[in-house]
Parts: sequence; C-alpha cells; structure tokens
Amino acid sequence: MASTPADAAAAGGPLTVAITRRVAPEDELLMLAWVHAGTSMAERFDGFLGAGWVRSGAADWHMLYRFGSRAHLDAWERSPERIRWLRSAADLVEHRRTEYRTGIEGWFDEPASRSVEEPGEPGPTAPPRWKQASVIWLAFFPTSLALTYLLMPVANGWPPVLRVLVSTVVATPWMTYVLLPLVTRLFARWLRSG
Repeated sequence: MASTPADAAAAGGPLTVAITRRVAPEDELLMLAWVHAGTSMAERFDGFLGAGWVRSGAADWHMLYRFGSRAHLDAWERSPERIRWLRSAADLVEHRRTEYRTGIEGWFDEPASRSVEEPGEPGPTAPPRWKQASVIWLAFFPTSLALTYLLMPVANGWPPVLRVLVSTVVATPWMTYVLLPLVTRLFARWLRSG
C-alpha cells in the first residue's frame, strides 16, 4: 500500500514518487517517447533530482522521479506543462498507482502492499525512522561482524579500500535479498505498532 503525499510531506526532505502505469505492449515506442518527454520537462524544474523507469511484464511500467522538497515536487506536479503532458497520454496509459516515499521505508512494505491500488487510495504510513534504523542495524551488525571474521584470514594484508569493497559486494545482496526481508518479517508487528 502507498503512503499519502501528506505523510511524505510531514517527513520533510527529498521525496520520491513511484508511479505504476499500464500500457498495451504494441504501444512501447509511443510510451518510450512519452516517458522521455516527461523526464525532459521535469528536469527543467527546480529541485529535480532524477528520474527513471523499469518495466515488469509486457504491460506495466514503473516510473520514479525525485525532487529535493515537497515545494519543488508540488511546483512540478501542479505545473501546466505536466498537466498537458499527462493529458497527451490519456489514450495511451492506464494509471494504476502513485506512491510517495521519503527514505528507506520501502524495506518495510508487507508483500500484500505490492498489489495494485486505485489512484488516491491511502495506505499505511511507514514506521518511525528510529524503528527502521533499529531493524536495519539488527541485520547490519551480524553481517558486518561475520564478514570481518571470515575475511580476516584471507584479506589481512589487503588495503582497506579493497577489504571494504569485497565486504560490501558480499554484504549488499545478502542484506537486500535475505537478511533484511527476514528481520523485517520477524519484527513486522513491532514496526507497525504505534
């Protein structure tokens, strides 16, 4: 489920907007041109920090854009340029979901929250940042400690940069795909509690 723009605004700082749109597979070239046109417009607005997109399956397009503040995001989202740009694809795309994110709260989405939501339907807010940080630390500390001991016999004479490089190359996928999802599931009730 998605957090609301108001939830994201309350947190302050940069905001990332994730939008899911559905497009007929035969309209791929038109969609590419439309996405590039929107990105070209957005990057001319103050506070624009980046944009990207990825596809899942033949029809779903997941688009991201990021602005440095709620005010910068509002200026883009309410601009006449964006409104005309969205109208230009009324017959091309079907809007599925919009999600506003402020930090790393994506780690804490329950699998059910990945279902398609109707536009404008609010979802649960993210856990407090201190809880997010606590759960991440619970995964990070044992990973870091284990890698330190495992690499010590092999990498003892290596320069620090190489030791850190190897350590992070191993730790990142382990944390992303195994340990953080596990720890998040274990502490799900605590994360969601007031």
